[in-house]
Amino acid sequence: MIRAALLTALLLSAPVLAQSREGFGPGPVLPDVGPIAPVDSDLAPPKGTKFKIAFDVAAKAAPGGLSRQIETAARTLNMHVAAGVPQKDVQIVVIVHGPGAMDLLKPEVYTARNEGKANGSLDAVRKLLGAGVEFYLCGQTAMGQKITKADLIPGVKMSLSAITAHAVYQQRGYTLNPF
Repeated sequence: MIRAALLTALLLSAPVLAQSREGFGPGPVLPDVGPIAPVDSDLAPPKGTKFKIAFDVAAKAAPGGLSRQIETAARTLNMHVAAGVPQKDVQIVVIVHGPGAMDLLKPEVYTARNEGKANGSLDAVRKLLGAGVEFYLCGQTAMGQKITKADLIPGVKMSLSAITAHAVYQQRGYTLNPF
């Protein structure tokens, strides 16, 4: 019975496991983070489009791994600039709460909390910060997980809560990325 359940789970997950990065290449802003694929799109951003996108990140990457949601933020920046939107017109904020908070920790703090493993999201977060992407950690999560501002990657900010950050950025005209 257990063997049948495991086989069924493996077969159902095979299409996901088989996805490859074939056809994807480096983006124009962050060439080694957030690979993009060329698309013959029927809905390209019209000239003059300005993006203001908030990403909600709750999931933690596997220890040593890159957060898929943080990588998606990088891909979003890369693909829109590649599509002709000026980088200054692609404004992104990443709002992190829950287990995802671990991906915002300085190397020594992350390693101490993750059995000696390195923070696989560190490089991506630093590069995104350098490209003008904002990161906020939910202050309520920080309190619950005993994280201080000093524990965070330089440039990451603290908000009162993720709820507060999302409300403030929604009032500033940001859309919530649902992925």
